Amino acid sequence: MSSSSVAAQKKIVVKSSDGDIFEIDEAVASNSLTIKNMIEDGCADNVIPLPNVNTPILAMIIQYCKHHTEAAADKGAVAAASKVSEASLIEFDTEFMNVEQCTRFDLLLAANYLNIKSLMDLICETVAGTMKGKTPVELREMFNIENDFTPEEEEKFRKDRDWKFENN
Repeated sequence: MSSSSVAAQKKIVVKSSDGDIFEIDEAVASNSLTIKNMIEDGCADNVIPLPNVNTPILAMIIQYCKHHTEAAADKGAVAAASKVSEASLIEFDTEFMNVEQCTRFDLLLAANYLNIKSLMDLICETVAGTMKGKTPVELREMFNIENDFTPEEEEKFRKDRDWKFENN
């Protein structure tokens, strides 16, 4: 994107649940289908309240959307550099997801509320990667899930599905 097109970009103002105001480019805000639909419907002339998204999570989401918008613009501008751009985007996403599990959960809820599919996919992929190879006991610990099976019920469950628990 040239500097003149960035300067001419319409600004969208959003307000977090904490009352903090963020002014962002329309292209960045349009990563959210929720906000994009509001823009298209003419409902984005004033501040867009986001009552389900707190300030720290909104700041992270804006950072994610901004980086992905810039990467898409760069990829469109220079096709030869797309491999470098793709590698830097993967690196950014990996670092972006290097957060506590509770933050990932808050990001997922906000991405779902704002309808940002690429972010929802990234978070789900990251969570799935952390679950891979874990035993049921490890997963219960990871997600603070109480085992409500009695020892007898658990044994019956394992016996009925012994093929699944051969290595555990």
